[in-house]
This record gives sequence, structure tokens and C-alpha cells, in this order.
Amino acid sequence: MVRLSSAPAMSNKEWVLLLILSVLWGGSFFFGEVALAGFPPLTLACARVGFAALALWAYFIVSGSSPRLSLKTWGLFLIMGALNNVIPFSLILWGQTHIASALAAILNATTPLFTLLLAQVLTKDERLSPGKCLGIALGFLGVVAMIGPDAIDGLGDALWPQIAILGAALSYAFAAIFGRRFRDLRASHAATGQLSASTLILLPIALYVEEPWSLPMPSSIAWSSMLCLALFSTAVAYLLYFRILKTAGASNLLLVTFLIPAS
Repeated sequence: MVRLSSAPAMSNKEWVLLLILSVLWGGSFFFGEVALAGFPPLTLACARVGFAALALWAYFIVSGSSPRLSLKTWGLFLIMGALNNVIPFSLILWGQTHIASALAAILNATTPLFTLLLAQVLTKDERLSPGKCLGIALGFLGVVAMIGPDAIDGLGDALWPQIAILGAALSYAFAAIFGRRFRDLRASHAATGQLSASTLILLPIALYVEEPWSLPMPSSIAWSSMLCLALFSTAVAYLLYFRILKTAGASNLLLVTFLIPAS
């Protein structure tokens, strides 16, 4: 069981950061769908985290500082990277090749539900309460209503892609709880470590499975979308992610999935 100190209520500043994060991650569905026209899913996931990691390392080089992390911390980042990037990015990008983005957004909005259930078992400070349950249930219904009931017409079709998106949501929930272990690190160090570890995991998998060098060169639009996905929806987004997670807790952080469809 993860024993953590009590997570405070969300401040106005944290709500603003959460709204910004929702815009950055909302854009990831658009950028991802455009980039998939030129990149296969695993290659795109690898490029997303790889270019994001390079951007953060470039920042540290220019600023004259760099994260000093222990070998044990890097081992934890491999787990965090798998839970928060490798598994969900791969599942979502593959799922988006088979189902509409609107349905994917609804399924992705189950993340806070999974987080509440896991937090009940794995933490002592983010337990279930009637208010939390009601708020998250209303938030999920709001996502469905906002996107439109028509989006769930195909809920019974393409079962495995839908299960893949739900698997990604579950993985995000595990990651948010596991990520509390990095609360003593600066957000920039945590984001850089996670994205670097994710790249180390994804690179050999993408090269072996998809052999991207044998595929046609992606268009300039696909490259631009991939770079936007990496720099804004990943590098900048994870700086905010770890900042909010540190002070507001996993359950509050993942309310962002209710805001993503609006953006």
C-alpha cells in the first residue's frame, strides 16, 4: 500500500494549470490522428516521447543544469514510463486507427473512475467519498452529453480497439498513483526522467515491430503534427502533470480527462 500524506484541495492556480493541461492533451487527439496518416502507431508513440525528451534535455543544456538522479530513481522511471506513456500511448494510437476520436475521448474519460477505485485500495489519503463518486459520475455523464449520444452508437463494434482505450485509461490511473513517489523531485526532472525512460523502452520495440525505415517518408503535415504532439502535448504537458500531481493528488489530477473533450 502506498502511504502518502493527505492531498489538499485544489487551489485556483491548480485549476488554471489543469485547464491548460486539458487543452494540451485535448490537442493530442487531433495531432495524433493527423500524424497517424504518416507514422505507424508504435513509431509515432516513440517519436512523441523521444522528441519531447530531447526538448527537455536541450532546455537543461542551455540552462546549464541537469537532473542528478540515482540508479534506483531511473529504475522507477522505467515503471512510470511504461504505465504513463508506453502502454497508454500505444493503445490509444492503435485504437484511434479503428474507432472515432469522439468515442475514444469518452472511453478515455473513465480514467478518474479507475483512479478512485485504485486509490481506495492503494492509498490512505485519496479514499472514496459520496461527494467524489457523485462528482466523477456527473463529470463522465457530462462528457457523453457534450460529445453527443451518437458517439456511443458504435460502442458494441470494434470491441478490441475499445478495450485498448479502456486499458490505456486503467494504465493512466495506475501511473497517477505510482507517480506520487516522485513528489520530492522538481516537475522538470520528473518529466524528463519519465520521457527518457519511455523512449528507451519504445525505441527497440518500434524498430523491431514496424521497421519504420522501410515505410514511405511521412508528409510535412504528419511531421508537423508529430512535433506539436511531442513538444506541446507531451513535453510541456508533463511539466504541468507532475506539478499538479505533487500538490493536488492523483484523483484531482485525472479530472483533466473530463475537460479534454471540450478542448
